[in-house]
Amino acid sequence: MKRILPAFFSLFFITNLVAQTPRSYSSADILQQLKKLEVFGSVLYIAAHPDDENTRLLAYLANERRFRTGYLSLTRGDGGQNLIGDEQGIELGLIRTQELLAARRIDGAEQFFTRAYDFGYSKSPEETLQKWGHDKILSDVVWVIRKFKPDVIINRFPTTGEGGHGHHTASAMLAAEAFDAAADATRFPEQLTNGVTVWQAKRLLWNTFNFGGTNTQRDDQLKIDVGMYNPILGKSYGEMAAESRSQHKSQGFGVPAQRGESFEYFATIKGEKPVNDLMEGVDVNGKEGWASQIKGRTAEIIRQADISNPSTLTNMLVGFYQALQQLPASYWRDQKLKELAKLVEASSGIFMEAYVSNSPYAIIGDSLKINVTVNNRMGLNLGGAAASFAGNNVVISGLDKNKSNNRTISMQVPSNFSPSQPYWLQEEMSPGSFNISNQLLIGQPETATALVDFTVDINAVSFQFQKPLQYKYTDPVKGELYRPVVFVPAISLKSVPKTILVKDNSTTEYGLIAKAFADVDLSNAKDISVSKELDLKNSKVGTVKLNRGDEKIILQNSFKGTAGSTVQLNLDDEGVRYNKEIIEIKYDHIPAIEYFKTATTRIVKLDIKTAGKKVGFIAGAGDKVPEALQQMGYEVTFLTEKDIEKTNLKGLDAIVTGVRAHNTNAWLSNVYDVLMNYVSDGGVLLVQYNTNNSIGPVKAKISPYPFTITRNRVTDETAAVRFLLPNHPVLNYPNKISSKDFEGWIQERSIYNAESVDANYERILAMKDPGEGEQDGSLIVTNYGKGRFVYTGLVFFRELPAGVAGAYRLFANLIATPRADLRAGNVNASEK
Repeated sequence: MKRILPAFFSLFFITNLVAQTPRSYSSADILQQLKKLEVFGSVLYIAAHPDDENTRLLAYLANERRFRTGYLSLTRGDGGQNLIGDEQGIELGLIRTQELLAARRIDGAEQFFTRAYDFGYSKSPEETLQKWGHDKILSDVVWVIRKFKPDVIINRFPTTGEGGHGHHTASAMLAAEAFDAAADATRFPEQLTNGVTVWQAKRLLWNTFNFGGTNTQRDDQLKIDVGMYNPILGKSYGEMAAESRSQHKSQGFGVPAQRGESFEYFATIKGEKPVNDLMEGVDVNGKEGWASQIKGRTAEIIRQADISNPSTLTNMLVGFYQALQQLPASYWRDQKLKELAKLVEASSGIFMEAYVSNSPYAIIGDSLKINVTVNNRMGLNLGGAAASFAGNNVVISGLDKNKSNNRTISMQVPSNFSPSQPYWLQEEMSPGSFNISNQLLIGQPETATALVDFTVDINAVSFQFQKPLQYKYTDPVKGELYRPVVFVPAISLKSVPKTILVKDNSTTEYGLIAKAFADVDLSNAKDISVSKELDLKNSKVGTVKLNRGDEKIILQNSFKGTAGSTVQLNLDDEGVRYNKEIIEIKYDHIPAIEYFKTATTRIVKLDIKTAGKKVGFIAGAGDKVPEALQQMGYEVTFLTEKDIEKTNLKGLDAIVTGVRAHNTNAWLSNVYDVLMNYVSDGGVLLVQYNTNNSIGPVKAKISPYPFTITRNRVTDETAAVRFLLPNHPVLNYPNKISSKDFEGWIQERSIYNAESVDANYERILAMKDPGEGEQDGSLIVTNYGKGRFVYTGLVFFRELPAGVAGAYRLFANLIATPRADLRAGNVNASEK
């Protein structure tokens, strides 16, 4: 038997291999994909971030025009804010990667990325390209173009800056360069040894826009209606786009469906200017001589098949595949082979899955039992089947109609297996980009690390399919669920706390937690090795036995250590070294995410004084400020609407609201008077940043006196900070704040600053980005009655988890209990 599915099947369909409920295909889905067989043409859309893509246009191109359509997002959105949790940086990028893949499963496009890291808001493309590494990211764009071979490339943003964000403009500039470089064999020639060839797209267009008060659409631009209704799929592209875009839940981008005509406009950047259609001059019927056979044979299959019984297609599709497979290899022949193989599986109704049932974790070096199932639901002529994983095989026979055939692959996970890890996190990253040595991985949306190969004989022809290895379980409320199987070491480590604050040479308590994925006896474990910063000469693990699933402190100690560094944690157990911490991210709208990072603890030397003991915290969109407050010695109480009563607040020295608290908690409108009375009676209320835009406009009053929240920000984390009121209590009590306290900040200084500030407020700080005017709305303070109100756009939600000592000191001042003598003017006579 001849294995006729191309080896690169797994790479192409990687987007569809995420762990989720196995997809079923309706007759409408199959008919839509059959019609797509007839079309030769591809479009690549390029922008900077998750959410930058035009989902309506992607849906139109992929489903109405039936082109092969892709979205290249240069970054994974690591540097944005998170509306649904407290993940930041790499973890937020992992979430947004999955949200993009969820969006693509709806609109039908494919997803690609470069190695660029979203380092936060950038005001210039020059800064962006310098931090990313111009040539590095340009090479990635060229690679994706050469591999995808788009006939037309479309930018979301212009090269001239109207897109605002520096990342946006940089994405357009790189696309323009790559349009030419991809066709030049002297540019990045090393790529040509990895299975790609040079490629010249027909044209590069800019998808002009009218939003945010900027209208770049013109009458002389190409204009296309993309708002039509697809009767096969039962949706308009406006409806499909809304569902797709609403997958960007971490950004709060749920949008309403649009129905009716909707126009997109396009300006030509490079190549031949189109007059009536995007694809003018492109042979969407196929340049190859055999392309007409595709159209003719596809039309004949549609005409003869009983679409209400898709299995009537299978025999014809298998024959079609065999005929096409005999033709000389080419880009479009191989692409159509992939599409046909997928249609064979969809029309046949064959159900295949591979799952484990005891745990989502497969322990490296331990036994693993994989259940494999093949069900011939339509009663086709199947000669037999087999399944294989990591060299372990099982034969599946007796494939009678609608009979589930179950087999088990029992194996030992090799000890040299690597823990499951997103490919872009396998190497240490550079400040502005990820490092990926394997050229073939660049561009892929994710790593499919656990795929089970299924071989099925259909009409005496052997097909190979791949299915993700998943953990299948039943939730009493949600029903049958799937999640990825993760390959893990027997133990993961983490320190408690994650950041150790060393205050005034005082003794600091800390511990080491081990999470066991298997039964582990640490009786013979050697000393825990960290570094010279932590004196662990007398610290041994002791006799500790952990059962599978245990998460226990295996070491407790105290020390008077030096500070200012990050130290690595290691545990040696009979020749095996454990030094990884598993990070778990779970949300209902995306598959569960696990990744590993080196187990470390951060030691921060902190000369800090606090005034006050008890702090109330009102959670917002999610941040880690409460943990930092506890590290500083405060007793933190989480407050909900029912807790906001005068008697409950009386014992609190300060109340802090989480980031975007007024955007995410509509009930804060109901407790405004109670909070203001709390301040008037002598309390401190500190409000972290909120947004005032379509994501979540602030409609409730949040302060005793009015001010406006803007989108203004200072993105240079090294920007000089000028003290407008150097004698103000918040800069002096209980800690004397100096410029040194603004050293070592990460990503930004401030966001969503205040403007149009009432005269009762005092502006404390001023700062600016290069080439811009000074801003003074990052920190405003007013006395109200006996207490104090503070609004700040300073990015404490980034700085405190990062262990920035000065941020801790300033935050302690902002929530310090106001002293009567200071209010009387001993520190600042101008204080009200």
